[in-house]
Amino acid sequence: MKEVAVISGKGGVGKTSLVASLASLAAAGHRLVLADCDVDAPDLHLLLHPELREVHEFRASHKAFVDPESCLQCGRCAAYCRFDAIHAGQVDPLSCEGCGVCQWVCPVGAITLREELSGRWFISSTRYGPMVHAQMEPGEENSGRLVTLIRQGARKVAEREEAGLVLTDGPPGIGCPVIATLSGVDLALVVTEPTVSGVHDLKRVLDLCQHFRVPAVACINRYDLHSEGTDVIKNECHSRGLTIIGYLPYDPTATAAIRQGRPVVEFPDSHLAVAVKEMWGRLEAFILALSSPDF
Repeated sequence: MKEVAVISGKGGVGKTSLVASLASLAAAGHRLVLADCDVDAPDLHLLLHPELREVHEFRASHKAFVDPESCLQCGRCAAYCRFDAIHAGQVDPLSCEGCGVCQWVCPVGAITLREELSGRWFISSTRYGPMVHAQMEPGEENSGRLVTLIRQGARKVAEREEAGLVLTDGPPGIGCPVIATLSGVDLALVVTEPTVSGVHDLKRVLDLCQHFRVPAVACINRYDLHSEGTDVIKNECHSRGLTIIGYLPYDPTATAAIRQGRPVVEFPDSHLAVAVKEMWGRLEAFILALSSPDF
């Protein structure tokens, strides 16, 4: 089993649309499991239309609760709360960070911390294979921990289904969720675009891959909109010894595909679909080079 994570230093570069198309192409020749690790803003389901098979709760945060019968109204909890979450013995759940200081300073033990529902994660079926994905509750955190849970779930499903490939739609940026997505994967596909912010964030995410010693390849989306920016990306990748396996052109078909909730490769006459298919051939070669003979 091999894990390939599709990541980007910034959002809006077409990463999820690309993952949907790669899933369509990969499923034609391999047993595949999909994972959507962009848990703060999941959207892969909009293109793959999964059917839910399992729903699991994710609890990773705590909130303070005051027992009004035990509370002395002494005000110590409010005085020590750095988040201004307690007023007159009442806790504001939107302001409470669950740090536990109020519980520690309460002289009569009237305050307890209760575990809260942070989100849910799902195992679903798609026409390309099983999919593990999640949804955080509004305002909740610890998404890196949820990403790890999704990856573990995807690997278990892949083992059960005897799948040879786990294809992951990773979150943007370089924070905790991205680190949780990258740790231990076999290959990272970094999607970028020829803009100032695209180049800047590409460098940061490549530094992250290098730090965790994750092999990486790159793909430039909408490469033909700014040739100078594309040249900068090519030079940056060349200086790092990084292979660019895809040059995807701007194509209005991508917008049409999103509106219809379909991967762009289902529009075979489009220039973008042709470029994605060519890129998949090169990506598959990289995976096969890493993979066991049973893949």
